[in-house]
Amino acid sequence: MYEEYEGKMKKTIEVLQNQYSAIRAGRANPSVLDQIKVEYYGTPTPLSQIATVSNPDPRTLMIQPWDAASLAPIEKSLVASDLGINPANDGRVLRLVFPQPTEERRRELLKQVSKHAEDSKVAIRNIRRDAVDKSKAQKKKGELTEDDLADTEKDLQKLTDTYIKEVEKVAQKKETEIKEI
Repeated sequence: MYEEYEGKMKKTIEVLQNQYSAIRAGRANPSVLDQIKVEYYGTPTPLSQIATVSNPDPRTLMIQPWDAASLAPIEKSLVASDLGINPANDGRVLRLVFPQPTEERRRELLKQVSKHAEDSKVAIRNIRRDAVDKSKAQKKKGELTEDDLADTEKDLQKLTDTYIKEVEKVAQKKETEIKEI
């Protein structure tokens, strides 16, 4: 009965991890480009589908388009994104050099991490609330007894607590990563 809700909670953790991978913490990580869409022949296309992204050193990403004509649109998309890094264009490839973050930037990143964690906790609590509401509706229809409803609510709370702890663990790991740079 709880598989549906547990699946949704797992998905919430996955979304959080994807959001965290997009937060650049000083090291060049190709996953920060996962959200970038490039206007390619009139269609918004993920960057990974039109170029190779490599990591020649810890602070640099190199983007090599498969089609030379897409270099300018890729550069335009990178400038328009919220990365805050201007690409260096040598006519064949784009290079993104990630600077060492300042103390202010670290605090900003930590706030971002906290916000994403809190949003995930709210999402998990909303999943629990929906499950409890569904159980209460089943009790009202006579499909569940009072004891079954109480057991269901207790089990859902345990499941919620487990996933809230998982969110905190993932957030703590990202915060540590940011503090170490």
